[in-house]
Amino acid sequence: MSSSRSDALLCAADSALRTLFARPQAARPSPARGAEPAPALTERERRLSGALMRVNHVGEVCAQALYTAQALSTRDEPLRRQLDAAAREETDHLAWTRERLDELGDRVSWLNPLWYAGAFGIGLLAGRIGGDALSLGFVVETERQVEAHLASHMDRLPSADTASRAIVAQMKEDEARHADDALHAGGAPLPAPLRGLMRLAARVMTTTAHRI
Repeated sequence: MSSSRSDALLCAADSALRTLFARPQAARPSPARGAEPAPALTERERRLSGALMRVNHVGEVCAQALYTAQALSTRDEPLRRQLDAAAREETDHLAWTRERLDELGDRVSWLNPLWYAGAFGIGLLAGRIGGDALSLGFVVETERQVEAHLASHMDRLPSADTASRAIVAQMKEDEARHADDALHAGGAPLPAPLRGLMRLAARVMTTTAHRI
């Protein structure tokens, strides 16, 4: 195995360990810090916000896995740098959602290692079988679905939870940009059955992570 390949594998392993077991560090301040002061949440509102932010945290765990796997599978150095840059922004999201869960007195999903492994496998498979065009198309579709998912959370989050709402709004903006970047980099449209399968898998993940 070449030294560059070994280095890439070590970086992928390091990313997995940091995502799952280390406290993420954001490069940008949390949008929650600039949110308008709001009245204290009721217990029911706190539980709802905690469940929704746990789902969002799982999404960011999966994003780290996806981008890490795709960066590992590509041979295009500019594309690898683009994927690495997107992953760094997703690390901000990971840190923001984790911090907000702590503030709400809630926890991350117990199934995060499973979510990470599944997303990593899908990302690696897309890159190895379909090449960069399919891999980028997968990013486009994933980010579009995440953007829609975050929009639904803006409708469901308690109006008093201005901190969580500010985080979700910024995440939604970033995800839309990641999708546009992947499309402009040459992402190929995915077949309709694959898009439907992705939506089904996302529904299973979000429903499970809401509770576990």
